[in-house]
Formats: sequence, structure tokens, C-alpha cells
Amino acid sequence: MKFRDGMWLVADDKSVSYAEEVYAITPREDGRALSLLCPTRKIFSRGDTLNLATVEIEIESHFDGVLSIEATHFSGSRRVGPDFDLFPHGKPTVDAKIEKKDRTTSISSGELTATVHTEPHAFKIKFHGTNDSRSLTSLLSRSVGFAYSPALTSPKQVETLSDRAHYMFTQTELSVGESIHGIGERFGAWNKVGQNIEVWNEDGGTSSDQAYKNVSFWISSRGYGVFIDTPDKIDLEIGSERCCRLQTAVQAQRLKWYIIYGPTPKEVLTKYSILTGKPGKLPAWSYGLWLSTSFTTSYDEQTVTHFVQTMKQHRIPVEVFHFDCFWLRAFHWTDFVWDPEFFPDPSSQISRLKSSDLVNKISVWTNPYIGQASPVFAYAAEKGYLLKKPNGDVWQWDLWQTGMGIVDFTNPAACTWFTECLNKLFDTGVDCIKTDFGERIPTRDVQWHDTSVDPSRMHNYYAFIYNKLVYEALQARYGSDQAVLFARTACAGTQRFPLHWGGDCESTASALAESLRGGLSLGLGSFASWSCDIGGFEGKPPPWIYKRWVAFGLLCSHSRLHGSSSYRVPWLVDDSSEEEENCTDVLRFWVGFKRRLMPYLFAQAVESVAMGWPTSVRAVALEFPDDPTAWFLDREFMIGSQILAAPVFEEDGMCEYYLPPGRWFDFWQGNEVTDGGWKRDRCGFLKCPMFIREGTVMVLGQEEGEGGFGYDWLGTGGDVRLYGVREGDKATLVDSTGVEMGAIEVGKDGEIAGMDLLKGNWKVERFG
Repeated sequence: MKFRDGMWLVADDKSVSYAEEVYAITPREDGRALSLLCPTRKIFSRGDTLNLATVEIEIESHFDGVLSIEATHFSGSRRVGPDFDLFPHGKPTVDAKIEKKDRTTSISSGELTATVHTEPHAFKIKFHGTNDSRSLTSLLSRSVGFAYSPALTSPKQVETLSDRAHYMFTQTELSVGESIHGIGERFGAWNKVGQNIEVWNEDGGTSSDQAYKNVSFWISSRGYGVFIDTPDKIDLEIGSERCCRLQTAVQAQRLKWYIIYGPTPKEVLTKYSILTGKPGKLPAWSYGLWLSTSFTTSYDEQTVTHFVQTMKQHRIPVEVFHFDCFWLRAFHWTDFVWDPEFFPDPSSQISRLKSSDLVNKISVWTNPYIGQASPVFAYAAEKGYLLKKPNGDVWQWDLWQTGMGIVDFTNPAACTWFTECLNKLFDTGVDCIKTDFGERIPTRDVQWHDTSVDPSRMHNYYAFIYNKLVYEALQARYGSDQAVLFARTACAGTQRFPLHWGGDCESTASALAESLRGGLSLGLGSFASWSCDIGGFEGKPPPWIYKRWVAFGLLCSHSRLHGSSSYRVPWLVDDSSEEEENCTDVLRFWVGFKRRLMPYLFAQAVESVAMGWPTSVRAVALEFPDDPTAWFLDREFMIGSQILAAPVFEEDGMCEYYLPPGRWFDFWQGNEVTDGGWKRDRCGFLKCPMFIREGTVMVLGQEEGEGGFGYDWLGTGGDVRLYGVREGDKATLVDSTGVEMGAIEVGKDGEIAGMDLLKGNWKVERFG
């Protein structure tokens, strides 16, 4: 949303007022905050204090490296909910310090300081490191204010705001060369400078500027991040109104955000996860292959059994089988009733699948809507479980399900009922829930059960309460670390309820790249786990796309074969081809490869959850923040901290990738690469560019064997690879339950300590 017409003029449909100077500074009694009184014109005489607006700015210290800034116009406006659930794991202690000098007043929160310049008739707030004075960003002249739209022609027109909108905005300075990243799962250019972004959940697919998962947090290449503390719609002009500023605007009387100083991006994410919540833990079995029925395909027990039996014959283990929408009756979504025509005895069917060792777990699709064709709609409407209009009608429309209503999760009774429905699914043997949809939540002409919430703020926040309820129901049934979602929508804090996948993508190379960019961006919101629809959702992938996507998808933390109107079992993609590197052979290879990677991958996941980092896909810039090129890499990613991988996007196998400076080792050949920079290579389908960092001790397990992906990888043998190691380099050993068992560490003269922690037959290989 632009408030100006270029640098010189105000937009013709807006009235804009700016905080023009810092007139007074008042420290809070507890010494943890400063309150700034900022008139919207410069005050040269007492008469200048009349007939003008002021903006109040509060700068508060929260914990080391974290300050909040709240700008307010009319402080008498109600503080409506819902609000983000902050500090869910407890709030750290505050080390705040206020210091007044001749021309500045500063407030410090550990390593982060905000300095307010107090020269007469000036407005400048600088955010910088406390000890190193490293400049992060600033609020400069005409960078904080409010606007009306349509424009005012008389001050009396603010008597009522029924016919115009009121916006608060701030504009933080963008430094030369600074790049901005994150803001949820976004599929466009990874560097957001130059973009206008609305933080507003929508179901728009991966090839649009809309996003299913809008997270009001962005991270800068300069070592800081900003969390905008509202679930309401946020409009960001990121160097796109003023090229040197990032503008944040909300339709409200207040705007609050937190600035988080690292100084490294991984430290920024850790502090952000303290503020909004650590990612949830996931069991080892969830890292295996998920196979879906796909969306609109026709299937029954015979179809499902044929698929998993054939996969087993091809030695491709299916960890989780997923029943998508049509386990339910058409027009009845979601009433939790299996379609009796195709699934007359779901409990027995699921039992047969598991007892035959064809699958380990079962997942089913849900959404928080109920079509009126189902008798459950009338029941839920009568009980008051559905969102209403102010006149008492149930809110309905025909988009997606005919006459559908939306479950009102602000009603405790509705939450209890929905949980009971989930428990009945669990009773049939269902282990995981795909929480689809939750983006299209109306904001006009609605009345929530909790009348204290604002409909606009509920739009994004619905993702949080929806996924939280289902996740906690799974925890109550299966254990705190065994709950697994497959969620599409999210907002800030939803990383606590894993896992999430990338939504509806096409079956093209461009969509594969879009999906990677989405995963990279979402990871910068402390989402440790992420997946995508392998092969693409829309359309039928040509075999080469399928095979390239299989390689990428099995290198993500979680891996699911899923489509729309066509199946994703490999033999149906290439018509049971027997040529070399056919779809079935390629899928078998990469599933086995990921199983072999589990000792490393799961240890990295345990660390990522604890620290608030993405596991895979992880932005290269998180590991190499001082390499300027790393902040522009959106066609490759890190798997944990030690492996760099790049998908292949070309049909002929040509690929281009970048290696940051340092020693790297080709995973496939073992040869050392010492010259960083851009490289080109051609890869078959059983390979993609994958390199290991110097100093890596890597534990690799077995490709095949008993126990699925939750097997005892520390007790069954495998390889220990040493890549350019020195004394002190080590690998943490984590068992399949997530318990740290010790470490393998390089000692003097290259001796290896900790091998006694591994049981079975292990081979040690040295590279470089």
C-alpha cells in the first residue's frame, strides 16, 4: 500500500501525518521501556501544540537482543483479540539499561540498543549493537505515522471512521546491499526487496503472489529480524515505495513489532523461536515415504492394497499411507464418516494394511468445513459449533463445499466436539491428520462465538487454533513427541504444530523451483520440518520431472507422493518402463538413500527443533551469512549444517550450483573441491549435486532392512565418513527416539573416539 506518489507528493486518495520530532521522552518506572511523544509537526512555540495529532512510540526491552516498538495514534481504541501466543515456553530475564546523554537517550536489551536522537525538532531512532555499535536499521525523518483513506477534507471527518480507513505505518531503513527474506512460505523471488507483500492467508497455489502460510516475520542479511505482532492483515512495501525503506502498514490505531538482533541469522531464528515458540518434535518414522491416493482419483481398499503391495514388491517401503478427500462421501466434507460404498469396514482395512507389514502408519485428510449435505451440518449448526453472521444465521457459501459452514474454534464446546470426532478416527487406526485448508476465513458479516475477537485478526490466526487443536488431540492419544500433522495453512507460532507442506503446485520444473523457494522462506520462520507434493500436484508429471522431484523430495525433511487427478506411484508415471533409471528404480534409490541418511538427518532435526532452525530445506545463507552470494541462492539448500544439495531443473540433466568458499567434498565421488563459486555439471537421475563441508563426521546407516525409518541405526552397522577432519570435529549420535547417546569425535593423530557407541559392522572412510 503506497501512501505517497513518488518522493514529493502524497497519494491523492490519502491523508498522511508523520511523527516530525521527539518532543518528550519518559522512562517507564521499571526501567524497561521508553515512551516517546512525537507531534505531527515541529513545535517552535506553545501555540504549535494545538490542533495537531501526536504519535506515541514505546520502545521496550524484552530479553537479550530483543526490543519491541509500538506506535499508537489514538490510545483509547480497544485492544481486541486474538493475539499471538508469545513466550509459550517461558520468558527469559531482561537485562535492560536506559542511558541519557547530551543529544541521545538510549535503551539497551543485552546486545541490542535503540538510540533516540534528541536534537531539537529532529526524529531519528537508530537500532544497533550495544557493544560493537553495528548499525542495523533506523527510523528516520517521516518514517512513522498514520494515514486516512479516502483523504480528509476536514478534521471533523474523523468523528466517525465508518466511511474511511485508518492506517498506522513505520518505515525502517534499508541499507545498501541489504536483502530481506522470509515472511512465510512465499513462492516468488527469495529476496523480497522490491516486492509489495500482503501478509494474508489465501489459497492461491504456488505460482502466485498469494501464500497459504503468512508469517509476520522477516530476516535481514544484516543480522537482524523483525516480528510484526499482529495476526491482522499487514501490508509490506519492501523497497517498493521508497527504495531505501521497508514500510509496514496495518489498518489499526496501533502497530507493534519486535526487532531481534543475532548477530548471526541462526541466532536471530533461535531468539524468534523463544518469542513465538519452538518447532514441535517429530518421530523418526515420519521421515519415511508417505504415499497418497491423490485428490480426485477413484480408489477403494483394493486400489490401496494393490499400491502398497506393489511398492513392497519393488522394495520401496511405504511408511505412511494417506487417504485423501474421497475417503469421505462427496458433498459431505468433513463429517468424519467413511464412505460406506468404498470403505465398508475401515478399521479392519487399516488393521490388515498394518498387520501385513505393508505400511506403518495411516493418515487421513480433513478440513475445518462442513458441507450442508451431511446430517452433521445440521447437528453442528444446532449446537452452535459453526461460525455465524451477526443476525444469527450460520455463515455459509458454496466455494469448495456446497453450503459449507466453518467450525468455530473460539467455541470451547465446538473444540470438544471436533476432538471427539478425531478420537473416533484414531479408534479406527488413524495415526496422522492432514489438516488441509483453513485459509479462506471470512472477515465481513461474521460473528465469532468469542465476541472479544476481531474478525479481521481471526483470518490468519484461525490457522493457529485449527492446527493446535488437532495437534494436541494427536498428542493426547499417541504421546507428546508422536503427534504428526500434514498442514497447509500457518501463521506465526504454528511451527509448534508440525509438519507443513507446500500446497498446490504444477507438475513442471518451474513449480519445483517455486516449491523450493517456498520451503526456504518458510524455514526462516523457525519451521523445522517441511514437505511438498513430489511430482507436482496439478497435472500428470512427465517421467523426467517426476524423477527429478523424487530426488528433491527425498532430501526434504519429509517426503510425500501426492497429486490431483492422477496417481503418483512410479510405474504409472512411466508406464512400467524397464529402461535404466526408470521411475520405480529412481524412487527405490532415493528412498533407500534417505533411510541411509537417517542417523545424520535425525540428529540434525533434533538440534534444529531445539534451536528453532529449519532442518531441510535450510537456506545456505544461514550457514554462510558472510558470503554475499549466499543471500541470493534460491536454487539450492542445506540439509542440516553439513550437506549442500541442489535440485536439477533441466531435462538433459544440466545443473548450475554455487559452493561457498572453503573445502567441499563431492558426496558421490569423494573428491575434494577447494575452489568455491559457480559450477556446472550434468547428473543422471540417481544423482544430484551434493557436497559435504570440511570437518564433517558423518554417520550413515543402511539403505534397506527391518524397522522402517525408525530403525535402530546405531545398532545395525553402516559407514562413518570423515571429510577433511581435524582434532575436535565430531558427530552427535542420536537414537531413533531422539535421545542423545554421545558423540564420535576426532582426536589427536586422527584417532576416532566413540566408536564403541555403535553396534554392528561399521566401516570408517576418510576423505581429504
